[in-house]
Amino acid sequence: MTREGSVAGPRIVEHLVDVVCQFEGDPHSPLRLLRALKNRFGSVDEVGCFQLVESGIEEVPDPSGLFLSRSAEPIAGTCATITIDGRRALPAEVQALVAPSALANPRRATSGMDSSRVAMILAVLHRRVGVALMADDVYVATVGGAKVAEPSADLALALALASARADRPVRAGLLAIGEVALSGAVRPVSAIGTRLAEAARLGFTKAIVPAAIADAAREAANGRIQVLGVETLADAVRAGVEPAESGARSAGEPTF
Repeated sequence: MTREGSVAGPRIVEHLVDVVCQFEGDPHSPLRLLRALKNRFGSVDEVGCFQLVESGIEEVPDPSGLFLSRSAEPIAGTCATITIDGRRALPAEVQALVAPSALANPRRATSGMDSSRVAMILAVLHRRVGVALMADDVYVATVGGAKVAEPSADLALALALASARADRPVRAGLLAIGEVALSGAVRPVSAIGTRLAEAARLGFTKAIVPAAIADAAREAANGRIQVLGVETLADAVRAGVEPAESGARSAGEPTF
């Protein structure tokens, strides 16, 4: 294997064999994902989850708990989402920390997410929502070493950043699913039924989703999760982040 993760050499071996699989994962995390890069006898969409232990490698039938942090009280700067990896729905928790910067160029550090995607969400929050983060150091990470590249995590990232900036937690039991456009609009994503089924199994009670698929999401949730459809990122921030005073609510704030 090369450093980029592809089969080394002139690819002769890769052409001869029927199946090519590889393990991938964060070197600092015990979790490993087994992916099929080539499979003449089936789909390459399936993903296997394994964990490194002292005796070797063990299968993880339900890896969902590895990607979520369980705390008794909601913590500012965290928001959960459900991503689709192959055919598997996996939870991901995005954590953000915002701190005043003493530098002319504030720090931007990311782990588990694309740095350019984080920069875009910071700009949209500043321009479309009025959440000023340009003068602060911003740190973004995912729990458990998860790699989140799907645009559906944009909304969770934005809520985590807004929550960290306001130092107020996201509402208890809530997750966010949706892609954020440069205009501040929240765009629909695929497989919303699969995502919400996994969210309900994990105990989430509220979900913020794009308004365009809100009806389909409510039908898929079948009453197990309260679904709120939002048109813009500003609506999502108002609905998802706890108000400044307990019980306080602005007149135009969306409700579940």
